[in-house]
Amino acid sequence: MKIARLAMAVLLALSASALPALSADPVQVTADSFTVDDASKNAVFTGSVVVTRTGLTMWADKVTVVYGTGGQSDIDSLTATGNVRIKTPTQEATGRQAVFDPGAQLLRLTDNVVVTNAQGKVSSPELVINLATNSSTFSGSSGGRVTGVFTPQ
Repeated sequence: MKIARLAMAVLLALSASALPALSADPVQVTADSFTVDDASKNAVFTGSVVVTRTGLTMWADKVTVVYGTGGQSDIDSLTATGNVRIKTPTQEATGRQAVFDPGAQLLRLTDNVVVTNAQGKVSSPELVINLATNSSTFSGSSGGRVTGVFTPQ
C-alpha cells in the first residue's frame, strides 16, 4: 500500500512551513470553536474540525497545534484527537489520535487504525510514518495484531 502518499499529503496540509514551495496553497480549517493562547504557544480547534488543503481532508473532534518562537506558522507539533479521519483521492485512514512531529518528520496514527485504498485494507493498533525515510510501520500490541486484506491487481 502506498501509505507514504497519505503521510506526505498530511505533511503538506498541516505543515506548510516544512515545505516553503507549497506554502502558497491555503489550508482551510472549520470548527465549532477556535482558541489561540500565545502565552502557551498553542491553538486549539474543537467541535467537528475539518482541515482541507488541495488533495487532502482531515476530520477530528479536536486539533491542537503547538507552535514555536517563529509564531503560528512555526509548527512544533499537531495533535488531532477523537474520530480522526484522513482522506486523500486514493486512500483513507482512520484512528482515534494522530500526532505529527515536523522536526522528527514522524506521523503517528493510533488506536483502531484502519487504512484503506484500492489495493486493500490494513488494520493495526498503531501506524508510524517516517517521512524522512518514506517508510511506514504498522505495529501490533496487547491491543491487537496487524491484519490486512489485499486485492490482487
